Amino acid sequence: MQRTRFYTLRFSCPDRVGIVARVAGFLADQGGWILRSSQHADEQTNRFFMRVEVRAGSLGIEPDGLRERFVPVADELGMDWRISDSAVKNRVVILASRQLHCLYDLLERWQCRELDIDIPCVIANHEDARGLVEWHGIDFHHVPIGRDDKAAGFAEIERLFRHYQGDTMVLARFMQILPPDLCRRYLGRVLNIHHSFLPSFVGARPYDQAYQRGVKLIGATCHYVTEELDQGPIIEQDVNRVSHADSVIDLTRCGKDIEKTVLARGLRYHLEDRVMVNGNRTVVLR
Repeated sequence: MQRTRFYTLRFSCPDRVGIVARVAGFLADQGGWILRSSQHADEQTNRFFMRVEVRAGSLGIEPDGLRERFVPVADELGMDWRISDSAVKNRVVILASRQLHCLYDLLERWQCRELDIDIPCVIANHEDARGLVEWHGIDFHHVPIGRDDKAAGFAEIERLFRHYQGDTMVLARFMQILPPDLCRRYLGRVLNIHHSFLPSFVGARPYDQAYQRGVKLIGATCHYVTEELDQGPIIEQDVNRVSHADSVIDLTRCGKDIEKTVLARGLRYHLEDRVMVNGNRTVVLR
């Protein structure tokens, strides 16, 4: 059953007494019917985080009108804020390489509307995913990333992202390191799935590293991409137990299952405006 249209107000600001009352009072003055609300106060940074869902029909105005009316409140409290509309689908551009399990999973969730998004295209540095993507009726673009001229490939990826008016870029086991300038331009809009429980086993071949260390838990991490490899703010993680009897192949097989679920959950939290960056950490309001 599809939910009634709603707007999501998400913000952070310096903590003080009366923030919830001020925001709730503003929404009540507009006739707003609050459906859900969650908040968190970070004592270390003295910062307050809040997410509110409001029934769109109760306000009688479009999001731009609500944004305009909310500006004085946001300025008064020094907010970093945004208002989104559940009727507007996020345009997610997926990047892939040769390992396609995360791509398969995202496409299946999209096809059955578990992820209510638009996927205007999939970009890959190998041809392996073409048949899968085109079978789903989605544009596929093969963009090689040459060892001697990576800049040209990444320039084409960014051109395609802009051409398709992408909102979010998802690295679904895209086995290339994004250039720093691209990371800076799309900060907070690029998600990656790393096949280890960060901060352990950064970089390449983490399952081999985990096997050599004799780990008893294998995990995966969904995080925002920053200039520093695998160090961006963490959105979601999970683990499964393994044993001394498991080979690298066993760890990889187990890890792939975790990667799919962690990436899907992390993407969902991002799409639902539940994630706010707090330094190099995140606040994920459930």
